[in-house]
Amino acid sequence: MPFTVLLTDDAARDLEDLYDYISSHDVPGKAAHVLEHIENLLNSLSENPRRGAYPRELIAVGLREYREIFFKPYRIIYRIIENNVFVLLIADGRRDLQSLLQRRLL
Repeated sequence: MPFTVLLTDDAARDLEDLYDYISSHDVPGKAAHVLEHIENLLNSLSENPRRGAYPRELIAVGLREYREIFFKPYRIIYRIIENNVFVLLIADGRRDLQSLLQRRLL
């Protein structure tokens, strides 16, 4: 049975911000390309959400409830609860994710 993939308000805002940033700082069409790949990854979570790795920043503090997948350099952090996949964060992996994860998840 497929899982339902849901974006939190924060993750939806992350996706909008990412699109806006790339649109204004990169070549035309790049933002749509990135968005399409991220959306494909999100959709693929409905079939196999457990394939994601545990984020190293969260493993370091003993948390194994969260997983992540990548579209380099972007990291998508999510949590599986029953038959739902809650996407909590979509961020550039070059950012200081330790503090961002602490603010959002802890």
